[in-house]
Amino acid sequence: MHILVNGIAHDVQATTLAQALDALNYRQAIVATALNATFVPVDQRDSTVLTEGDVLEILAPMQGG
Repeated sequence: MHILVNGIAHDVQATTLAQALDALNYRQAIVATALNATFVPVDQRDSTVLTEGDVLEILAPMQGG
């Protein structure tokens, strides 16, 4: 399936957001996710279905002050 991740095209063998994060090596990372501009909480990633052409944003927390 073709999806856009942080502005870059990717082909992934995934049907859910959790599977895509696994395929992209983010599964154990502490990140925020948005699918098609909608925030997806951690507890909903396993049930969030991906479709061809989806836009996924993966954001890592930043420290600073």
